[in-house]
Order: sequence, then C-alpha cells, then structure tokens
Amino acid sequence: MKHSLSRFVLLLSALVLLQFLVPVIVYAETTETAIEEPDNLYALSACLMDAESGRVLFSKNAQEKRANASTTKTMTLIVTLENANLDDLVTVSEYAARQPDVQLNINTGEQYFLRDLCYSLMLESHNDSAVAIAEHVGGSVENFAAMMNKKAVEIGCKDTHFVTPNGLDASDDGGEHGTTAEDLARILSYCILKSPKREEFLEITRTPSYSFHNQKTEDHQSVGGGNRSFSCNNHNAFLNMMEGALSGKTGFTGNAGYCYVGALRRDERTYVVALLGCGWPNNKTYKWSDTKKLMQYGIDYFEPGLVSERKASAGLPEKIIVRDAWTDDFSRRCEVEVETVEEAGEENCDKFLLRRDEDFTVEYTCEEEINAPVKKGTVVGTVEYKIGEEVIKREKIVCKNNVKKYDFPWGMERIFQRFFL
Repeated sequence: MKHSLSRFVLLLSALVLLQFLVPVIVYAETTETAIEEPDNLYALSACLMDAESGRVLFSKNAQEKRANASTTKTMTLIVTLENANLDDLVTVSEYAARQPDVQLNINTGEQYFLRDLCYSLMLESHNDSAVAIAEHVGGSVENFAAMMNKKAVEIGCKDTHFVTPNGLDASDDGGEHGTTAEDLARILSYCILKSPKREEFLEITRTPSYSFHNQKTEDHQSVGGGNRSFSCNNHNAFLNMMEGALSGKTGFTGNAGYCYVGALRRDERTYVVALLGCGWPNNKTYKWSDTKKLMQYGIDYFEPGLVSERKASAGLPEKIIVRDAWTDDFSRRCEVEVETVEEAGEENCDKFLLRRDEDFTVEYTCEEEINAPVKKGTVVGTVEYKIGEEVIKREKIVCKNNVKKYDFPWGMERIFQRFFL
C-alpha cells in the first residue's frame, strides 16, 4: 500500500513539473477592426474625393448647394490661366477699385501685370483683384461669370452657379451664387490634375509669399515699376499641416461661413477635401480640424484598385461572330474584333481608390453573334465596374471594324468571278 502511494505521489509531482516545462499555446480569436467613417464634423457639407477618378470617398450633405465664398477663386484662377496671357497689362476700373474687403487697395486707372494680380487673388484673396482680372479676361464680370459656368459644366459640376469672380454673395437670372461640396472638390481636382494649366495653378497656389508693384506705362505699354509695392502671404495654413499637402483655398462670408477646399498627395494617391459652412466666428480653426480628419481617413483606409487588372481577369471577349458576312470563302460567317471604350462623361479611373473592406468586381454582358452589316463602333455590350451593388463606372464594348453583308448581287458576282473568270 505504501509502495503504491509513493508511486502516485511521484507521478503527480512529475505532472506538476511538466506544466512549467512544456509551453502552453493559447489561441485567441482575431477580428479585423471595423472601419468607422469620420463623425462629429463641424462642416454642414463635406466631401472627400479621389482626385484621379472623381470618386466620392466620403460625403456629408455633399450634394446640397451652399454659398462658397472665396473658394470660388479656384475657378477664377483656372479660367484665367486657360484663357489669358499672364504677361498682359490689366487696367483697373472704378468698379474693381471699389470692391469691399478683403482688398489689395488698387486705384482706378492703375495698371498691373495679370500674373501679379493672380498671386494677389489666391494668396491674400483680394476681391478687387478678382474683379480686375474678370473684366480683363472676360470683358465684363458678367461675361467672365459665363466663362466660369461653362467651365463648371465641362468639368462635370452638377449644381454650381457662379455670379461673381470673388465669391461675394450675389444672384442673377441663373440663381444664387454657390456650389456643392462635391462640385467644389471636382473643380479643384480638375485644377491640380487635369487642366492644361495645372502646373501654373499649383505654382501660384503653393507660393508662400510674393511681392510686386504697379506699372508705369506710356500708351498702355509697361516702362518699368510704378510707385506702389505690395507683398502677399499665403493664408492656406494646411500647406504646413500634413505631409504631401498640395494646394487649396480658404473662404468666408457671413452667409457662407468658413469654407475650404484643399488637396493632398501621398503614396501616388491624391485626395481633395471640400468643406462648406464649417463654422462661423469665432470658429476659424474648425476647417483645419475637419480637413485633417478627412484626409487621414483617406490615407488610412483607401488604396488603389487597378481597373485594368480586374478587367483582364473578368474574361472579356476579344472577338464575336458576324453572320451573313461578306467572306472570301463564302462561309458567310466571320469574326470581328471588339474593344471597350469609355462612355461620354465617364471619368478615366484605371487607378481609383478602394476602401479596404469594399468588394470590387468587373462584370460584362456581350452579344456572342450579330448579323451583318456591321459598322465600326457598333455597340455589342457593356462593362460595369461595381463596388458591392453600386455601379461606379460603365464602358461600352464596340466593334473595331466594318463588316459588309452577304447579299444576292454580291454572291452572284463572286460566283461568276470564281467559276467563269
């Protein structure tokens, strides 16, 4: 009995010792943290956009039209750059000289280089410079506003109307001056990436400070510097807040509140944030808080999704059959090559940004056989790019060549040529 008890105690002791010698592996459940969209934004309307594709990555009332104050000047500058020579001399009108603050305080009859007024426009947001520019480029404020509205339509804005070149509240037969956060983001995306004058736009809007003077003139020809000198400092504080900050424009009126539109490029991704109604005095810094929050959301959770790679794996057809076709071997059946083309108004989004948890697919429908005759460009199918069930882009599948139809006169002619000639 004592011998059995001793063996039991020895075995128990060995088991206790083994607990300390053998590592214990604990398996824990791993769950991916849910992605939460930005909340508690100050802005009444906000938009985060992928500038490359135009895709909206985040929206808060982004399609509601509001007054947008001096963010208007992004459009004023790009229309000017695309339609005028910056070496032009601008003569200041009485109307331009009496614009309300913020002013450069130019005087009626003075002359300035258009380039200098553009820096005044964007760095210090001078309202008198905006009107002088508009009158020079468009002939009148009304004509220049029409140029701005035409460009807005070309860019793809859906609910934007410009009345003034400086963003001061106004209305005309077309409605109230204003835009949406989504349209405003779309405008800056165009300015920094797609405009033929994008480099000039970035150069002006990124300049920390700029100095110039009025021009002494004889018969409207510059003969040297005038008697007044000016210095402008860039008030876009966001340029120094985040790595990769590119450009932007602030704005404020009593009606619009604080507004901002800004861009940032990081890791070959370009984001644009637009904010409308982002606080009123004394809440001047709210726009920076909202901008950084939205930009960081884009950086943390979105990455490029290559459309071309997904399209290649979708198995799109390269050729389809054409029946009753004109063929040399009288088979009356041939193949015609097909290709995909973008539909009118669609953005080129070969690289657009996807949130990490989004399901992205490429789906297509296409005819397998069609009847001759076939004209080059004939639509035979569609391609849809989808995130979940939302279609974010469509393309057409079209024929690359013409195919003539086999008919009786042609058939008889070919038979005669083949057997009798």
